[in-house]
Amino acid sequence: MRGVTLGRLFDIPVRLNVSFLLVLPLFAWLISGDVAALSDLFDRVFGTALPAPALAAAPLRYALGAAAATGLFAGVLIHEFGHALVARRYGYDIESITLWLFGGVARLTEMPEHWRHELAIAVAGPLVSVALGVLTGLLLLVVPSGVPSVRFVAAYLALTNVALAVFNMLPGFPMDGGRVLRALLARTRPYATATKQAAEVGKGFALLLGLFGLFTNLLLVALAFFIYMAASSEAQQTAMRAVFEDVVVADVMTPRDRLDAVEESLSVAALLDRMVRDRHTGYPVLRDGELVGLVTLADARAVREVERDAYTVGEVMTDDLAWVDVDADVTAAVSQMGERDVGRLPVRGPDGSLVGFLTRSDVMTAFEILQQRGRTDSLPDGTPYRDAG
Repeated sequence: MRGVTLGRLFDIPVRLNVSFLLVLPLFAWLISGDVAALSDLFDRVFGTALPAPALAAAPLRYALGAAAATGLFAGVLIHEFGHALVARRYGYDIESITLWLFGGVARLTEMPEHWRHELAIAVAGPLVSVALGVLTGLLLLVVPSGVPSVRFVAAYLALTNVALAVFNMLPGFPMDGGRVLRALLARTRPYATATKQAAEVGKGFALLLGLFGLFTNLLLVALAFFIYMAASSEAQQTAMRAVFEDVVVADVMTPRDRLDAVEESLSVAALLDRMVRDRHTGYPVLRDGELVGLVTLADARAVREVERDAYTVGEVMTDDLAWVDVDADVTAAVSQMGERDVGRLPVRGPDGSLVGFLTRSDVMTAFEILQQRGRTDSLPDGTPYRDAG
């Protein structure tokens, strides 16, 4: 969830994802087109008696749409700060808060695994949204009827903030309600089991939401898809953290003496031939036994076919390498792969020398073996799992 950093509030970076620049004008336009209908709704709910025809006239309705949409996303941002500040109170560091297509995300550097912490953090956002709804509702009461445009925006924010709180409390893990469910499940069972069960409920909710969206609003279908994928992803990540607890890179890496490496002088054409034979898509590049780069299939493909005999590995390889320490946690190394968008990392020993490589294949092989073995440290014959397969 990357974005442009707008600034810092409470020493937390606030970011804007490019998708937000698409959804904000869309919401403003949708609201502006429904000003008359919304005015009638507010009259039924709050007794506002707003002059719908006057508010729905251009250009006022466009200004109302822009103000209401901006207020809505300001409420989403405050909602996320509710999560973030409570998380900080429990000692968790906040990496950022990002506004994007489906609202906001408060990203913690580590997820809380104590059920009381997660419960408090999860309910904080909806409680903040309810409080915002109450405050804007009170504003609606004190604003005189002579300024109907302000009353319209206040009524819109009062209703939508409460609706936001209610929607977020539905059990669509990893939404707030899904996290509340996981926290309650984690009271009596392992965290990974609670996550798996909450994720299954979340995926079921996503399917129902998607079906509902097919007949009402296609944006709900997109939201359902996101919830389904996010639930699956978080369940997998939690299972991986549980399996790899106290497992370090040295346990799962490919050691140096088993590395398939290439020399800088090898032609790109010969490299591709070797990739076909070995069924590998990346190789460390050595110079006099020292690692100087990494060459991948993408690097080779970037060279035009007629020039592949002329270019060498040394000319197309990547020499800006992200290293991982041999005693680093496997989960931290996997996160580093994700952040760098790479499939392999060179492993550095205590003296700074190359001692091996860690690949996604190494991680997945170890994960499958450890799962099958019930989280033991060796295969049945006593062989460390890093040497398997």
